[in-house]
Amino acid sequence: MEIGQQVKVCRLRDRVSPLIIKRLGKIGTVKGYKMLDGSNVGVVVQFEDQFATWFFEDELKVMQ
Repeated sequence: MEIGQQVKVCRLRDRVSPLIIKRLGKIGTVKGYKMLDGSNVGVVVQFEDQFATWFFEDELKVMQ
């Protein structure tokens, strides 16, 4: 995944807040990356309403 790509939230791996749950199925733009635990990297996604948060790569699908 590259910065600027459109992605769709296709699943949520962990328990998350209702604010994140309502993003399931939504499309956002990759804005950057977040180092998680020394070996994993999260993808920072921003949505149309300017809300941004990170997801694991396997929770996202790149839109063509």
